[in-house]
Amino acid sequence: MKIFQCDGGHIVLPKPSLVLMSREDGGNLLVNPPREVWERSELNPDELTKWSFLVSATGRAMLDVLPQLTDGCINYWEAGNWALNEQAEPVGPKTPRLHRKMHLHLLGRGRSAPRWGDAPRFPDFTDRFSWSSAFERLSPEECRAIVIATETALRSKYGLPNRSIAPWSTCAGCGYPTCTDSVKSHILCEECTNKL
Repeated sequence: MKIFQCDGGHIVLPKPSLVLMSREDGGNLLVNPPREVWERSELNPDELTKWSFLVSATGRAMLDVLPQLTDGCINYWEAGNWALNEQAEPVGPKTPRLHRKMHLHLLGRGRSAPRWGDAPRFPDFTDRFSWSSAFERLSPEECRAIVIATETALRSKYGLPNRSIAPWSTCAGCGYPTCTDSVKSHILCEECTNKL
């Protein structure tokens, strides 16, 4: 679910079935670049700069607003390899340039998290759903606080003008922030719309 968008890309809350770090241990968000690329070197200098601003602002926001990250840190993990697994759709051998969609996972690492002080571990492709079943996504309130802090940092620290930041609203169904092109009071996010 896309919860924030600007010229530098967008912040995504992972699907409930694909969370890599539970909220109580520090949380998991994804930051996608402004356009799909298989490798970060495919971004032009302006895109890479603005994406880096978004990544940094999002990580700082997580550290500042999530109590579970007090005295913790963020691990930034570039991803996209599961799309290359032979069992991923379309089934069969794949090449990175055609199938990989590079994105960055921001993984909060709270001091109370299991294995504090070790690098995070990730499941094999075939175990991804059972692995994630034990983890809970960041809450709507946590995500709204992160979006507000990210937006503030993009404007104040990185100098992004208002026109570079897409409007967002709180979903009337679930309470998560959601990107919108209007200021209607009863906006639904993509997940709540798909449930209708």
